[in-house]
Amino acid sequence: MHPLDVLYLEHDGKVLLVNEEGEGPMTNNDIEFSANTMFRFPTLNEVNKLDIDWEEKSHFIVEYQQMKVRITKGYPKISWPKHWIWKDSVFLPTNIHVVVKEAIYRSLHRLVSKLIVHNDGAEVLLAKINRGHFKGFWSLPGGYMDHDEHPEEGCLRETFEELGLQLPTTDGLEIITQKVFNEEGVSFVSFTYFCNWNGSIRDLNPLVEEIAEVRWFNIDEALSHVVSHFDREALNSFLKTK
Repeated sequence: MHPLDVLYLEHDGKVLLVNEEGEGPMTNNDIEFSANTMFRFPTLNEVNKLDIDWEEKSHFIVEYQQMKVRITKGYPKISWPKHWIWKDSVFLPTNIHVVVKEAIYRSLHRLVSKLIVHNDGAEVLLAKINRGHFKGFWSLPGGYMDHDEHPEEGCLRETFEELGLQLPTTDGLEIITQKVFNEEGVSFVSFTYFCNWNGSIRDLNPLVEEIAEVRWFNIDEALSHVVSHFDREALNSFLKTK
């Protein structure tokens, strides 16, 4: 049975894994040549036996076979452990426990890019969303970045796709915010840029499957309408520039 409370220790891309008996640290060679052994994260007692000092960073829950496994993520206070396993190499081997794979997958940032479209009257453009997490609420244009995309390119692409507004470039200013929102431990990082545009709502061509309505708001009104943490942080930063 898999332990219900384990430690995910990572140091610059290297992770600490043990075998089913709690012996380790395991190396990439151990994984390659021990196909019949399942490798997992260690428990607190197993880390103590290895005499590794570490600092707690966060914790989250992974559900596995109707069990809730508590993952404590920490940073080991040791020299770089070159013999530990690369985190990027855990996904393909069948002898790496699924809890390890899920926890490391959760540790990868989700990147979104958004745009504050503002006019000379200090109004900002908001869109009422038709689908997804923020259905029925007002939001800044933007969304998930493509894999090979710079965040500045991403917010311009998303603004064109959602609103039909093609802007050649941003003001070059960006706001970066990060937050974990629930016990699953998924971290979102948001890049928000500014861009000046003095057009009319009539000039837009919103994507009807995704956008219900588009409207100009003054900053105070916009702050009272948005529900996204990242939108509020970005609008508050924009307000300080006015």
